[in-house]
Parts: sequence; C-alpha cells; structure tokens
Amino acid sequence: MPDTAPTVEEILYEVADHIATITLNAPDRMNTISGPMLDGLSQALLKADADQDVRCVILTGAGRAFCAGLNLESATKGEGIGSGAVSSASLDLRNTPPTILFNMDTPTICAINGGAAGYGMDTALGCDIRIMSDKAKMAAAFTKRGILPESGGTWFLPRLLGWEKACELIFTGRTLKADECLAEGLCSKVVPHDTLIDEARAMATEIASNAPLAVQASKRLMRMGLSEPFTEHVHHVFLQLLPLLQTEDAREGMMAFLEKRPAAFKGK
Repeated sequence: MPDTAPTVEEILYEVADHIATITLNAPDRMNTISGPMLDGLSQALLKADADQDVRCVILTGAGRAFCAGLNLESATKGEGIGSGAVSSASLDLRNTPPTILFNMDTPTICAINGGAAGYGMDTALGCDIRIMSDKAKMAAAFTKRGILPESGGTWFLPRLLGWEKACELIFTGRTLKADECLAEGLCSKVVPHDTLIDEARAMATEIASNAPLAVQASKRLMRMGLSEPFTEHVHHVFLQLLPLLQTEDAREGMMAFLEKRPAAFKGK
C-alpha cells in the first residue's frame, strides 16, 4: 500500500514503488504559493530526499494550474510572502524549495499540468526533468509585476537557453506555450494532458530501476561540475567511483550484465 502522509493540507505526499509524488494542493487559487504551502513543500522535499526507499520524486499540481506564482492577493494586503516581514538582514534561503531542490541528490521530475508562472516557473526549472501537458505553459511574468525571477530563474535560464534567449524571455516577461518550451529546450517532452502523470511515472520508474547510489552520485557530481574546472572535476569523479565499486549494487549490476538478466538493485 502507498505511504500516504500529507505534510500539510496544501501539500499532498505519497510514496509508491520507490517514487515520491508531491502535489501542490490549492487548486481554488491555482496553487499560488502561501506561507504554509512553502513550508510544506520544503518539508516534503527534505523528507523525500532523506528516504532511502525513494529513488525519484515527481512534483506536480492539482487542478488546472501547476503554480501561478506567489499569492499576490495576500502580499498586496501586507500578509504572507512578499509582505515585507522578511528583511535582507534576516533572509535565510537554505531551507526553502529552490535551494532544497538544487541540493537534492534524488532525481526530480516536474509534471507540469497547467500554467507555471513566476515562482511556479522557477520551481519547475529547479527540477532535473520537466514533462509538460499539451495544455501547460510557462509565464516569465516577473518584470510585468515589477519583480525579478526570485527563485532561480536568473541562474537556470541563461544555462538552459543561452544568454540572449534568456534576456529576451526575462526582459519581455513573455508566456511560452508547451510546444514553444519544448522547442527552446525548457522541457524534456510534451504529452497529451490526460497521460501526463502516467508519462512522468514511466520515466520515474525507469530512473528508479537503476542503481540509486549511482544515480544520486551522478547527479551530485554533475551539480559540482557546474562550478569546477575539468581537471578538478574528473579527480572528484574518480574519488566517487572508488566507493561505488565496493557496493552490492555495483556487483549486482556487473553480474546481471554477465548473466544477461535485469539487475535487482537494493541501494546498498
């Protein structure tokens, strides 16, 4: 039976078959981010990354939107996120979703079921792989609201699109349909809306079938490689390879290859 343990009401959390599914659950307001939702998402991501049974995470939204950004209604009333309660002196982003997503060793897939705008777009970009419904879109509407991509967009977009395309998207605040996102390289694929979760689970299952320690180490080294020179990086890769070669999973992978059978990895 799946382990169903919602972190908070606005976040649904489920684990089955080595896959954790985290769902933003405020469809009545298009999953705009509130304080409780932000805290709940952080807790769910940390919980999934710490769970040795979880080999892949799917992040998605309930209803017709993935996440329409921050809850601007509460912010304009002086409440919640963006209310001015947090100053630059007290700002601590270490345990917020963008930073947690970036530092997670567990692979993450964003199943974008509808609009991903502002904070929602940044959150989607923070996942390793994005699969979009043909009804979904990304809206980089930050400058249209008088703000900037506050949760990773200014870091991710130049790397995903190149400098000029990132500038064009951020400066114009343009909205891209799913097929445009695919053409620009912002998602892995676009699928019919009704098959989105099945497609995400199929990819997550494929990832989860591989040796989890090797997958996590690969992700960790790719992340390190973003800021390392080549010579130092390959040295770190070799140092990570040595302990992996001593694992049960490495022996199982080699034996499965020699015996021409699927490997049964245990994460040990």
